[in-house]
Amino acid sequence: MVAGERSGDLHGSNLIKALLSQAPELEITCWGGDLMEEAGANVSVHYNKLAFMGIWEVIKNLGTIRKLLSQCKQELLAYKPDLIVLIDYPGFNLKIAEFAHKQSIPVHYYIAPKAWAWNASRAVKIKKYISKLYAILPFEVGFFESYNIDVEYVGNPLIDAIEDYHFDNSLIDNFDHERTVAVLPGSRYQEVNSMIGLMVDLISARSDHHFLIAAVDNLPNELYNKVESLKNAELIYDKTYDILSVSRAAIVTSGTATLETALLKCPQVVCYKTSPLTYAVGRLLVKVKFISLVNLIAGKEVVKELIQHDFNKDELSKELDKLLDDKVYRAQIIKGYDDISKKVTSKKASVTAAGRIIEALK
Repeated sequence: MVAGERSGDLHGSNLIKALLSQAPELEITCWGGDLMEEAGANVSVHYNKLAFMGIWEVIKNLGTIRKLLSQCKQELLAYKPDLIVLIDYPGFNLKIAEFAHKQSIPVHYYIAPKAWAWNASRAVKIKKYISKLYAILPFEVGFFESYNIDVEYVGNPLIDAIEDYHFDNSLIDNFDHERTVAVLPGSRYQEVNSMIGLMVDLISARSDHHFLIAAVDNLPNELYNKVESLKNAELIYDKTYDILSVSRAAIVTSGTATLETALLKCPQVVCYKTSPLTYAVGRLLVKVKFISLVNLIAGKEVVKELIQHDFNKDELSKELDKLLDDKVYRAQIIKGYDDISKKVTSKKASVTAAGRIIEALK
């Protein structure tokens, strides 16, 4: 298996658990993280060496990425797996898929690349190099089927993650739900570095509420230094679901966390800011109307998106007021969340995908 970031480690770990429960004799080695290792896989390279985000960041690290690609290919040749499972992270993983295909190693792809949003040419590569594609968003199936790709909607793995999560009631009981706001600045270095400064500016001006910042332990502690001086905020590591469950509203960096926030029924504003180069290129290439998974699945605006220049203190504060105090607005968001939940909860993703992988191995 190859997972290149934190969310891939989570979903990969649940897939590993499902695989080993159905076929305990399997031997799994991976590029991933601590969760995949705890689930029973041998981790060769940790994803924190792979987590580059944005065009400029990738350009700066091209030499490192080439070395990692070469290393991954060499490990594949040495390990000689019966099957490879790639998890999201398409810029890297599609190159591995091409290499594995040339070595006659069957390739399954779990969490389909977002070729429907931009770079549809990736669908051609998927058709050529991948034996089976597992989609986690219902609307993806039609897009990939139009390229004659063997694709199946297996459900969304976030459902598995939330259902399996053990909530920390001792933490939840410490906070006043009516006055608590969740802040999810992201799980990658570039995300947090871009987002947290403005989020801290807002927090310092809003002494009427207490803010819980969802920190992650795979990033340097100094990234969160600005938070430590705030009297009405605190860092809480690796407890995102607990933070969301106790909060009246959430400020969320665009990504997987937007859907997690929706499934946990916390009204949110979605934020995103990147380097000027990445944003300029993205505007030319991206073909979808929204950037958040919440709005993409709904096919309409359920939550407000503050992107690039719109992500400023005034707009953020204005939206937060609505999320906290406007009962009609909050009810509309929760209704949108309910509709989204119905669309993504039809199957248990990890168990379904594991079953298909084992069938292929047999």
